[in-house]
Amino acid sequence: MSDLMPGAEADAGVCDEPVGPVPLGVPREPTGDAGVDALVGRLGDVDHLDTDGHLEVYEDVHRGLRETLTALDARPGPPAPVPHPYDNRS
Repeated sequence: MSDLMPGAEADAGVCDEPVGPVPLGVPREPTGDAGVDALVGRLGDVDHLDTDGHLEVYEDVHRGLRETLTALDARPGPPAPVPHPYDNRS
């Protein structure tokens, strides 16, 4: 008796061997920021991992992107405009 579901023996290409990771083939467009592009490129590593290895990659990429955004917030922005003394009209 087979461990396959009834009727599965008749399906073409049915195999009892486990199938390894299959790349998703999701395109990743460059952002123009080398650090961000490297992090997004790291998402391609999951194409070669079993699903139990995906979480570590996703968390690593998320952490890197969060640090990149936090660094943007820490940069000083342009100076605030100086109010003109005559702008306060009542």
